[in-house]
Amino acid sequence: MEKEMKAAVYEEFGGADKIQIRSITIPELKESEVLVKIKAAGVNPVDAAVREGFLKNYLPYRFPIIPGWDMAGVVADRGFSARRFAVGDAVYAYARRPLVQYGTFAEYIVIPESYLAHKPETVSFEEAAGIPLVGLTAYQSMYEAGNLQADQTVLILGASGGVGSLGIQLAKAKGARVIGVASAKNHDYMQQLGADFTLDYQQGNIGVMVKEIMPKGVDLIFDCASGDTLQQSLPALKPAGKLVSILHHGEGLNPAIHFQYVFVEPNSSQLEHLRELTNAGKLRVHVSETFTLDQTVEAFNQIQTHHTTGKIVLVP
Repeated sequence: MEKEMKAAVYEEFGGADKIQIRSITIPELKESEVLVKIKAAGVNPVDAAVREGFLKNYLPYRFPIIPGWDMAGVVADRGFSARRFAVGDAVYAYARRPLVQYGTFAEYIVIPESYLAHKPETVSFEEAAGIPLVGLTAYQSMYEAGNLQADQTVLILGASGGVGSLGIQLAKAKGARVIGVASAKNHDYMQQLGADFTLDYQQGNIGVMVKEIMPKGVDLIFDCASGDTLQQSLPALKPAGKLVSILHHGEGLNPAIHFQYVFVEPNSSQLEHLRELTNAGKLRVHVSETFTLDQTVEAFNQIQTHHTTGKIVLVP
């Protein structure tokens, strides 16, 4: 087995210019761990936030750091007692460990097999690599924290982004109605994903527009945008409704609002459910652009524009 791998690394927090592409030693394979040959790695805004140092007080870290938490690949080797997957199996994972150090922007990753799920068979490695973080975020936000049920209505703020676009599809898979909020140029995209109604935050007060559609209000607000759009939408929430955010921590909110902040956690059983939905054609990821490992800086620059429709993916 190869002892060295190419990886994107940084030795200090800062801008994309801190990234270096170099050869490093593959970590030793320990008990219950699996070595995965990475075929594709999803790029997410949080990867840039970690690199900038914005989460250093929340997530323990050790330099040098390989960025990236999303991946799809093939099992290359197994440690003692790691027998759920065979060598050669196609897998995918949300690979965030308790210590930020070894990420997915590399040729290989050593990871506990408990993080892994079988890759959806009906999509490419690039598409599969775009599912775990955004899929689990939407899943845990709407299905768990939001307890979304069939025939309920969810208002998704930032519905054309990575998390929001998966949110639309998961809500429809549950049998819920979806009101998606994004700029007008993304309305066709949201409708293709299944949104029942689409609103442009630039065309007026979101709360007022929502009440015109649903006079009694919505059961769930799934906030992937925050800011003025969130504040405008609050009057459209039913008294017994829930607000779930992946950005807002609850500061200044009316304490009567049923609110929960979600920071996604790895969950392989939920990834298996997402795999089933993907194989059934109920979930799809639009990969807008792919980059090589040598183009990691360009990938970071693109994700930090915050105007990416769908996903961008690294192919080591």
